[in-house]
Amino acid sequence: MTDTIAEHAAADLRAGTPLVEMEGVGKAYGAIRALEGINLTVNAGEVACVLGDNGAGKSTLIKIISGLHSHTEGTLRVDGQERKFSSPRESLDAGIATVYQDLAVVGLMEVWRNFFLGSELRKGKYPLAPLDIKAMREIADAELQKMGITVKDINQPIGTLSGGQRQCVAIARAVYFGARVLILDEPTAALGVKQSGVVLKYTAAARDAGLGVVFITHNPHHAYLVGDHFIILKLGRRVLDKKRSEVSLEELTTEMAGGQELAELSHELKR
Repeated sequence: MTDTIAEHAAADLRAGTPLVEMEGVGKAYGAIRALEGINLTVNAGEVACVLGDNGAGKSTLIKIISGLHSHTEGTLRVDGQERKFSSPRESLDAGIATVYQDLAVVGLMEVWRNFFLGSELRKGKYPLAPLDIKAMREIADAELQKMGITVKDINQPIGTLSGGQRQCVAIARAVYFGARVLILDEPTAALGVKQSGVVLKYTAAARDAGLGVVFITHNPHHAYLVGDHFIILKLGRRVLDKKRSEVSLEELTTEMAGGQELAELSHELKR
């Protein structure tokens, strides 16, 4: 499975190579500062986990890297070159693919149609050339099978798949189209234990193939299973920034639960 993903990874990706670097990055919407002073490095062959509750700034960080919004302060570098994306297409062209929580799939469309959604193959170079349906079916089926993702029928509506299967189809699609950095937005948020395990398995497979993965979540247990580096955001600022060797699951969970604030509240509530 990992070897298959690696076929689509850039040949020059070596573990530890910085792919995306954020230095002092911030975002302001008028007088409102949604993100401030964020430092984050996404290395090849590693999973960078960004944790935080609702309103912590996770969505803003995703939007900056994926090109949906431009940062208003600090520096964003991709492959060592300073960048300021003005559209998601620019980010995608730079090898950064985002799998959003809502997956951006069309539930009533077939699995193969969703696999090529927005990048359809055509029988010719002209815009009105007919779709190459046969090729798209064969490619989608082969790529999913190589990753170990089995669906009953490549022609079935993607809405009939489980949540974990849909996430894996989205991951396979991003990797097939040349992603070197994979941003996963709360991929296990609405999934049960078994389906979450499936998604975590393919997240690890992408990491082991040399891709840089940004894993956005509010679940420290899921993050700790696959993460190499952890950042916790609160109200747009970092409250924790540590490598795996520097933090335990207990500390990660405590910081996510409120850390010092929780301790102070516990003290106040004591009789």
